[in-house]
Amino acid sequence: MPTPAFSRVLLKLSGEAFCAPGSFGIEGHELSLLAGEVKQAHDTGVELAVVVGGGNIVRGAGLAKKVHIHQATADYMGMLATVINGLALKEALQSAGVQSRVMTAIDIRAVAEPFIRARALRHMEKRRVVILVAGTGNPFCTTDTCAALRATELECKLLLKATKVDGVYTADPKKDPAATRYARLTFAEAIAKNLAVMDMTALTMCREQSIPVKVFDFNVPGNIRRAVLGDDVGTLVVPS
Repeated sequence: MPTPAFSRVLLKLSGEAFCAPGSFGIEGHELSLLAGEVKQAHDTGVELAVVVGGGNIVRGAGLAKKVHIHQATADYMGMLATVINGLALKEALQSAGVQSRVMTAIDIRAVAEPFIRARALRHMEKRRVVILVAGTGNPFCTTDTCAALRATELECKLLLKATKVDGVYTADPKKDPAATRYARLTFAEAIAKNLAVMDMTALTMCREQSIPVKVFDFNVPGNIRRAVLGDDVGTLVVPS
């Protein structure tokens, strides 16, 4: 079996990965496919942590704009949505034969372990997938920021951002047919051109910590495994 190009990787999954395009909630078929993709990557031997979003259930910022809920409260609701997704992914991975643990940034001891850096590292050393939920535990922080923070704390060699598109483009490919995909670019270029890689806080943190980011389409079977192996998929964003 090919060996992974990186010893330890953090995978950022959006909540949209848990359901079909245009749907909401958690769909069994999509969950099984997702667990299978994560298992393929884990089977390469890489130490793997996963940060999950919650947009398939609650998107905090969007909810706060639509109803009379303060964004801080809406963001906490979004954190709880990530806990639901994380628990579902854990059960699906366990069914697929992959040992995993859910670690949370907010205290929900009945369903998940609190995030403790040393314990998370130990889980990964024991070949367990660590599923990180509830973001950073703070409102007004995105799960992208959580992914950058946890990748830094856990000394990950690569941050994988699984999205609905196959990389970073010069413009929105749905609106601009002339948009072209970058195979590789620097953080400085992404920031200067305001490209939609991830939110600016997360992008800046990855730049400061010299953690490369690979953006790719999670809907293509085998892409997570290919990204872990260092294959040419999506767009690679590098320090320089």
